[in-house]
Amino acid sequence: MAEYTEQELIKSIEKREFHNVYFFYGEEKMLMEAAVKKLAERSTGNQFLDFNYQSFDGSFADTEEIIRAAEGLPFMADYKCVLVSDFNVEKRDATDMASIKELLKNPSESCVLIFYLLNLNFNPKRPGKWGPFMTAINRNGVTVNFKHKTNAELERILCAAAQKRGCLLTKQLASEILFLSGNDLQTLYHEIEKLCAYTKEGEITKEAITLNVVKNLETTVFVLANAIVAGDYNKAYGLLDILYYQKEEPIAILAVLAASYIDMYRVRACVQSGQPVSVLLQYFDYKSKEFKLRNAERDSTNLSMTALRESLKLLLETDVALKSSRIDNRLIMEQLLAKLLVASGKGEKH
Repeated sequence: MAEYTEQELIKSIEKREFHNVYFFYGEEKMLMEAAVKKLAERSTGNQFLDFNYQSFDGSFADTEEIIRAAEGLPFMADYKCVLVSDFNVEKRDATDMASIKELLKNPSESCVLIFYLLNLNFNPKRPGKWGPFMTAINRNGVTVNFKHKTNAELERILCAAAQKRGCLLTKQLASEILFLSGNDLQTLYHEIEKLCAYTKEGEITKEAITLNVVKNLETTVFVLANAIVAGDYNKAYGLLDILYYQKEEPIAILAVLAASYIDMYRVRACVQSGQPVSVLLQYFDYKSKEFKLRNAERDSTNLSMTALRESLKLLLETDVALKSSRIDNRLIMEQLLAKLLVASGKGEKH
């Protein structure tokens, strides 16, 4: 057996093709929890759960207790289901891991044992101690990496969620929701719930999205950077007001603003050197974030390299000031906006 995709896992559960050991990990915790719940319900038949269902917090649960539960017999059901969340192999001693690996060599045929990382993460490319653990599970069971969804996948999920609630959402407007709210699935489902409650039935409109969808920090600061580059004083200061009203931390605002300027600097340097902007994908982490490059390419045409270098210097000085000065941080941020607005008009485009 081996690693399953999320889709392969769901299909196998629907067909009631259960394995005796599972290991779930990855960034999409909401989808992971849903899969754990579905697997537990289907394998036990939701019957006699006092006997057929046990759950452990693996961060402190006794290893021998987990093993005893996994070796127990089901009551009037084909399977017993044992859940173990956040079993941290990096913090377990050699004795614990030897016992677990022995269990994984010969798992009970009447138990569905699920290890899943609800609050833990690791890098699958550099798994360390997780590697042997996953290898042991894959000999008799299945591992599933709940990876971050691409924007295209998230758009399809949003459209399907709207349809399920009796509304129609186009892919174009699904993309708009992603831009405004980010790519956290739980947040996106919450926004769809609001939009469908507002729309009731029929097509979800752009106006409904504008009225109801909450803009995340990154989106608001991106629009702020756009306003600065365009020289729109009123809009820039209005957006700063909104960010402070939402109680966003100035350090966080500055970090996202600096990231926007770094994107513009990279794109401008790339274009000036005669290279296509797509070459940046080879050197920086823009996977599933290509829109940042498109936006940076659009905005950086209004700025010279001189202006961008000056802007980055101002952002660095502001970072130091926020962390060391006793001056009110709101005043520091307002001064930064003024200086950036002035810098945006400096230098010849070249």
